[in-house]
Amino acid sequence: MRTSQITRKTAETDITLSLCLDGTGTSTIDTGCGFLDHMLTLFAKHGRFDLAVTCKGDTQVDDHHTVEDIGIALGTAFKEALGDKKGITRYGNCILPMDEALIVSAVDLSGRGYLAYGLEIPTEKVGTFDTQLVWEFWIAFVRNAECTLHVRQPAGVNSHHIIEGAFKSIARSLKDAVAIDATYADEIPSTKGVL
Repeated sequence: MRTSQITRKTAETDITLSLCLDGTGTSTIDTGCGFLDHMLTLFAKHGRFDLAVTCKGDTQVDDHHTVEDIGIALGTAFKEALGDKKGITRYGNCILPMDEALIVSAVDLSGRGYLAYGLEIPTEKVGTFDTQLVWEFWIAFVRNAECTLHVRQPAGVNSHHIIEGAFKSIARSLKDAVAIDATYADEIPSTKGVL
């Protein structure tokens, strides 16, 4: 089983996170930010990742540090759980409809952190959640997972649907990318020999 345990403590957040890439989609999430709890729960379910996250953050300021630092911790967990990446499929993509919203995502577990972000979220908030934090989460994730992520929104007018569709689509892309490809069982899927 490819697993990782992350503990991250700063002056702003105290995070404990465990990840199993070869799971069933079970999760226990308590970040102090209800909307992020919802997104991580469905991320785990759609990626078939077992995920546990607890965070005590300075949410009396706002949710920024909590969201960014959990992105850092989750990205770090993916990198650690993947190890040398021997046998992985490496690439994954998903076109996901969520009512009126349509989200396209593609992932390359390349060892290079890059985010091509094309979500146009029409409102500044969903409930109390600042929608600009979606970008903060994913940029923190890709920098620490060291992967390339493209996410686009060909359609969508409801902010909740757009963000939820993005988390689901990215989870499914990652599920495919981390999957073991029997044809690469003992190989790194790169002509460089490393990822």
